[in-house]
Amino acid sequence: MKKLSELLSAITVEEVIGNEEVMISSVECDSRRVGLGSLFVAIKGTTVDGHLFIPIVTVGGVVAIVCEELPERLESTITYVKVSNSAVALGFLASQWYDNPSRHLKLVGVTGTNGKTTTASLIYEMARLKGYKAGLISTVCNYIDDVAEPTTQTTPDALTLNALLRRMVDAGCTYAAMEVSSHAAHQHRISGLHFAGGIFTNLTRDHLDYHKTVEAYLDAKKSFFDNLPKTAFALTNLDDKVGEVMLQNTLAVRRSYSLREPADFNCRVIESRLDGMLLSLNGKEVEVLFTGRFNAYNLTAVYGASILLGWDVEETLINMSRLIPVAGRFQSFRSKTGVTAIVDYAHTPDAVVNVLSAIRDIVGSKGKILTVVGAGGNRDKGKRPIMAREAALRSDRLILTSDNPRFEDPMDILHDMEEGLDNRAKAMSLCIADRREAIKTAVALAEEGDVILIAGKGHEDYQEIQGVKHHFDDREVVKEIFSTL
Repeated sequence: MKKLSELLSAITVEEVIGNEEVMISSVECDSRRVGLGSLFVAIKGTTVDGHLFIPIVTVGGVVAIVCEELPERLESTITYVKVSNSAVALGFLASQWYDNPSRHLKLVGVTGTNGKTTTASLIYEMARLKGYKAGLISTVCNYIDDVAEPTTQTTPDALTLNALLRRMVDAGCTYAAMEVSSHAAHQHRISGLHFAGGIFTNLTRDHLDYHKTVEAYLDAKKSFFDNLPKTAFALTNLDDKVGEVMLQNTLAVRRSYSLREPADFNCRVIESRLDGMLLSLNGKEVEVLFTGRFNAYNLTAVYGASILLGWDVEETLINMSRLIPVAGRFQSFRSKTGVTAIVDYAHTPDAVVNVLSAIRDIVGSKGKILTVVGAGGNRDKGKRPIMAREAALRSDRLILTSDNPRFEDPMDILHDMEEGLDNRAKAMSLCIADRREAIKTAVALAEEGDVILIAGKGHEDYQEIQGVKHHFDDREVVKEIFSTL
């Protein structure tokens, strides 16, 4: 229980009507969760306006309501708090409700189109390798030290987020890493959090079904750095065309990493194999269990963040050699017949290019690359033909298949992807809507020394079809098919 006045001290208030000393039993933004003594925050969401539920929650036991627009009818038993932006206010209220857990952690946020999960996960692992208790909030899984919890969103809502951080602090965690999605930044889910550092990986086309334009997508990512405190570090990828733009308005200490340009943290790939790489980080060599230039970028960001967090250089390099790849990120499987299958979450054109380029650099002309890839339904349709074109350009055979068709006809999605193929590409491509059959076909076509890339789903263990999630795991399917060879 907390007094409303204590919670309100964390936000900027335009007007208060009622008793500020009323006791609050919970803070809610979902009208279905309110109870006796609740504070309800009415948020104007992307699909539903929480203000529409104010008449409902007034009979649900709430004692206070935070809103941007006061209702016409005011109840004498309820305190009304008017603010300019309810979503921003919710973040600060959630932090205050849970006693500002982010201020008791060294919290590092990672944003960008690709590499967020790997980079955040590896920072979490680095902290644990140093002997610290740490937390992780990511697309794949949330961790409170070594306890795993399933996740449904890249970045949870402000209340869930602060509850997780509170539990991390109570469990003795001193470090935490989290992915910061563009949706979360735009919807102010991270408002009120205190970050020790922020990392920018890269920016390519994604989520335009939500943001509409690349500029709006960029602005959402940039807002994370704009709001970092001057006590934090802001580490950016200098090789990305908007890397420096991201830090234009930040108050944080600016630092950079690069594989091409002079930067605070530089990396050179000395040797690359399907099962690892030899890197030079600021002139010091380290063997890692990761492959591809895209992972070299991720690891350089992890190295930079580790040093900026104050960790010893030599110990950091030793621990980096002990890191293992994140589930579903360039995860390889080898058959008895000498065929390698790589399962990767690559679901944007740039990510597909990165993974296929890494495979080609290693395989060269010694083997063929067969790519199995699709595109999600009810999402950015503009990237579908681009995904197919980029995959075809870098593969010897291409199989287009389903990847969470959701409420769309899978064949309609595949036809959209085919629009990106010229006659040469169409001649070496197949459309197989059944993802299991697509993978099975790729294995049947592959010969010793060939590599099959199965892209798009990575760690996911389902296919979403007509609103229902059916169990499906690329990794399980590959192992099952390989076992019959």
